[in-house]
Amino acid sequence: MSQEKEKERSGGKIEEEKHRDERIEQTGQLTLDQNEQKQNIHLLSIIGEIEGHDNLSGSSKTTKYEHILPQLAAIEDSSEIQGVLVLLNTMGGDVEAGLAIAEMIASLSKPSVSLVLGGSHSIGVPIAVSTDYSFIVPTGTMVIHPVRMNGMVIGVPQTFEYFKLIQDRITGFVCSHCGISKSRLEELMLETGVLTKDVGTILVGEEAVKNGIIDQVGGVDKALQRLHEMIESKD
Repeated sequence: MSQEKEKERSGGKIEEEKHRDERIEQTGQLTLDQNEQKQNIHLLSIIGEIEGHDNLSGSSKTTKYEHILPQLAAIEDSSEIQGVLVLLNTMGGDVEAGLAIAEMIASLSKPSVSLVLGGSHSIGVPIAVSTDYSFIVPTGTMVIHPVRMNGMVIGVPQTFEYFKLIQDRITGFVCSHCGISKSRLEELMLETGVLTKDVGTILVGEEAVKNGIIDQVGGVDKALQRLHEMIESKD
């Protein structure tokens, strides 16, 4: 009888691990619940290119905002999830989709921490600063540049006003969620001596912290430690 129970228990663990692996593979998300503090932390990955209303190439690594937004709503509604860890390694992507994700994360009542790994470029910057606290690894990069548009652009005053409106939305969001000033952020955006064929600035690790965009240099250990502390202090 005990052997049968042991087999059932073993089979249950295998099935649970299989489900966790499939969830990671399909969505890049996972619930971290094996810690000493017995806290349930939702792991959210923002990787590759942030996909908007158009589907990107099947060979591209993408983050689909139509998957992320419902998940964030479910996290807010959950009585079990206590905090959110956001891992970023993104080249940027669709501006509207990226801002929507950033606004959703910023509006969560649960404690949240972000960790910039390989990079968090372009519209990835607002997402990185949307959490309650942010980290970047020493070799992590952030590319700050003005809004770019693909496709046909009509050369009339209304088009330029629209560009400016989008840029102001991004600048306003970033400056309201981190320690950088509007003037300094715009200075970084319009820098001409760093990117050889474009305007903008690349910030690496500590540089992002010194400029007030990211809170601290650190890896996943510090990010999780900080999140556990935030959850405990809220309780």
